[in-house]
Amino acid sequence: MEPLDDSVVPEHAQAPKQQAREFAAEHIAPVAEEYFRSGEYPWDILEAGMDAGLIAQDIGEEYGGSGFDLTQVLAIAEEFYRADAGIGLTLLLASFGAEIVEAHGSEEQKEEYLRPVAENTQITGLAVSEPDRGSDLAGMTTTAERVSDGENADDEYVLNGEKFWIGNGVEADWVTVYAKTGDSETNRYGNYSLFIVPTDALGYEAKHIPEKMAMRASKQAHIILDDCRIPAKNRIGAEGGGFYMLADFFNFGRTVVGGQGIGLAAAAIEEAWDFVHGREAFGRDVSEFQAVQHKLADMRMEFEAARSLTWRAARKVAENDNAGLWAAMAKTKATETATFCAEEGMQLHGGRSVLTDRRIARVYRDVRVPVIYEGANEIQRNLIYNQSSF
Repeated sequence: MEPLDDSVVPEHAQAPKQQAREFAAEHIAPVAEEYFRSGEYPWDILEAGMDAGLIAQDIGEEYGGSGFDLTQVLAIAEEFYRADAGIGLTLLLASFGAEIVEAHGSEEQKEEYLRPVAENTQITGLAVSEPDRGSDLAGMTTTAERVSDGENADDEYVLNGEKFWIGNGVEADWVTVYAKTGDSETNRYGNYSLFIVPTDALGYEAKHIPEKMAMRASKQAHIILDDCRIPAKNRIGAEGGGFYMLADFFNFGRTVVGGQGIGLAAAAIEEAWDFVHGREAFGRDVSEFQAVQHKLADMRMEFEAARSLTWRAARKVAENDNAGLWAAMAKTKATETATFCAEEGMQLHGGRSVLTDRRIARVYRDVRVPVIYEGANEIQRNLIYNQSSF
């Protein structure tokens, strides 16, 4: 069976999708279990993805990328995550946050920081979440204080605080940091700004978060900013505009997370289908039992519903048509469908589902993550309710 067919994919996104499928079959799927066990960062696969022209290619052509749009990135995400979510996340995170620089940064910032990412000579990350705060964007406590003598052109910001769950926090050449620059009680959302922070800056320290149960081939970091000084010119856009820039960026990102959920759900369905067909119990093929057929039917229906919603959301977000609503719906439905399909797939595998060499067991672990990142699904439901009108 082929759950990830091209029927809902725009014509211009089908070639990148096919390329990603072939790349995943050659470079990701054969080593997915190995990287899950070792927990190592898949530098070799990342470099192969760069050579294949599949990394950081949503950056515009004028800065060295291919200008992939949302539907092209979504098509790639489906294929990467079907092969393996941990490796897939590493590949997608190589430019994470750079898109904010392209949308809101100065020309100087784009040439110095964006172009090397698009040309695959640097990788980056986005530092938002904190140890005690995850989805509360207006409650983050990391601060950025302007230090200036009023005349010096080399004004600085001094950053203090901690960031947690930061993809590529150790590996990246620079990260986009979300920090508090104001203290207005009447405009909480205007208190935050975004900054380009080189990882070799004094006062920047990062270490890996160890031993995750899922997506082990993707590395997240705990970052400590201790009087970390950066030039004032590294602020992205206007001071106080960080929340709004991030909210816009997450509409794109959450739609792509929908594609990640679709890829995981497809993997669960494929594994379950293959396992029950040709396996005997009580003198019959397991696939002949009505209870089994009903589980597979439910998995397929939920999958098709989630995929249709996700691809419709991609069009809505691209057109900026109530983008926040559609991105939240796609992210929530697709990631929860992945969870449902993984749980049903585990049940159909019976006792063998708990064997760590089983693909279904890795999928089952991995689906626990996308329901949380880029805003937990409880937050998405708030957005869906608040942005809906009937």
